[in-house]
Amino acid sequence: MAKAAVIMGSDSDWNVMQNAVKTLKSFGIEVETHIMSAHRTPEKAADFAQKAYDNGFGVIIAAAGKAAHLAGVLAGHTILPVIGVPLCSGELGGMDALLATVQMPPGIPVATVAINGAQNAGLLAAKILATSDAELLGKLKAYSTKL
Repeated sequence: MAKAAVIMGSDSDWNVMQNAVKTLKSFGIEVETHIMSAHRTPEKAADFAQKAYDNGFGVIIAAAGKAAHLAGVLAGHTILPVIGVPLCSGELGGMDALLATVQMPPGIPVATVAINGAQNAGLLAAKILATSDAELLGKLKAYSTKL
């Protein structure tokens, strides 16, 4: 099974993003977490995204607040699906991050969940990976039945 990457713009994002990691791990998905910034470490972010497929990843979850360009930068450098998690920070309560994440130009899609929606990001990532993994699909079906 392909791995999932959870990328955060800052270590302070862990409070929210640990929910994505817990969700992914609950389905037996291997997860790597990294901290990189579209603004502070753009070369590191681009390099990670360009090599993600070759490094065994099948999906990337990216979380950032305020200007929230991380998901878009990663999506611009990879063929893999990218899920953006806009984070609540600053005076605008996360609306700035939501708009920055969801308003991508044609050709660079980013799936976007709710502000601080890390759990749903983890579920969406699992569903993406399940399209090529029957065992994971079975786990998701069982999860859905419990709901």
